[in-house]
Amino acid sequence: MRQFAILLCALAVTAAPARADDLIPDDVMTAMTSADVVILGEIHDNPRHHVLQAEAIKNIAPSAVVWEMVTEEGAKRLADKAVSDPEELARILEWLESGWPPLSMYYPVFQATEAPVYGAMVPRAAARAAMERGAATALGADAARYGLTVPLPAAEQAAREADQLAAHCDALPDSALPQMVAIQRLRDAVLTRAILRANDETGGPVAVITGNGHARKDRGIPTFLSRLRPGLKVFVLGQSEDGVVDGEFDMVIDSPGIEREDPCLAFETQN
Repeated sequence: MRQFAILLCALAVTAAPARADDLIPDDVMTAMTSADVVILGEIHDNPRHHVLQAEAIKNIAPSAVVWEMVTEEGAKRLADKAVSDPEELARILEWLESGWPPLSMYYPVFQATEAPVYGAMVPRAAARAAMERGAATALGADAARYGLTVPLPAAEQAAREADQLAAHCDALPDSALPQMVAIQRLRDAVLTRAILRANDETGGPVAVITGNGHARKDRGIPTFLSRLRPGLKVFVLGQSEDGVVDGEFDMVIDSPGIEREDPCLAFETQN
């Protein structure tokens, strides 16, 4: 897997909150503010990544924000409510049920703008459909437009399956790997569809909060956008930990890794 050259703007580990405005170089901020779509990648459970996203959004002043972590239904409920605290936001978005890291990490990003929220989280039923019948079936009428009816080139499919196997601690059977790739493609397509709708309805610019895997330029959302709307100016920020990130981005900002439990332990307990 190719790794993009990383801008080493590592956040100092201190007791005081990180100041993201000190960590986004001026040229990166200029590129963000001149783009139609700004995709802000992350490692989901790294709090400092969200600090940086919040600061970026304050400067971008987007007309809409697309969230991987919010469903369309949750975004619609949010549009009808005046939210005054994180507990209410969590209730409206059904955050605890969603399985994402604590909302406290993401709350500064929500607070950074009053722009409307667009949901792009794939519901569990659609994810199951993608596993059972393929991404094209799960996306429905839009599948051909988003390229999901066309198989990936063999080399790319194999590379993606290898990534999924590694991400799941080499614990998945070979038969499950194409299904995991199908779900990833479906999520990329759903995110792209929400971005285009947000841009059409608000005029942009549009900010996107999503994981690095969906943000990467060599296989994620940007590949869909370049095919469907080549006139859009897209800037992609990746966020690494300790200098490590997979994929291609316009720029990468590095942060220290966090302490977390070994994710492979969960697979060991299932065996």
